Amino acid sequence: MNEQAWKFWNDYWAIQGQIQTKEVEAFQFGADADWLASLVVEGKKTATCSAHILYELENEPLPQIGQYNIVLNSKELPVAIIRVTEVSILPMNEVPVEFALAEGEGDYTFWWNAHEQFFKSELKVHDLLYSKTMLLVCERFEVIHKL
Repeated sequence: MNEQAWKFWNDYWAIQGQIQTKEVEAFQFGADADWLASLVVEGKKTATCSAHILYELENEPLPQIGQYNIVLNSKELPVAIIRVTEVSILPMNEVPVEFALAEGEGDYTFWWNAHEQFFKSELKVHDLLYSKTMLLVCERFEVIHKL
């Protein structure tokens, strides 16, 4: 995590009058980090999903309820702190419309097409094929601090 993200994180907790003792990661959302970060800041994006298989391949732990994350823009600058409120694992073709809409990126058809294209690209890097029944890690989150 870069210096700006650490400062953003520590400044938030100082404003709260608390010493920061929680773990945090910083990341960019998907294929268009600036647009997706702006949706988070505007309160339009309150959910996200990722391919379950990529957690396994990268030996990364699954997100947990209560986990904090710093959302970065394309310049790696922090724009928001979010807290995970819900995590579920579902086949892509069983993701509810309501969840897809909570990602804030458009209607269900846009969500499906954008995610299909994104996952095909991400899986290809690992020589894996996309399937509409692939498992997704679906997260809901709340913004606790933003610029």
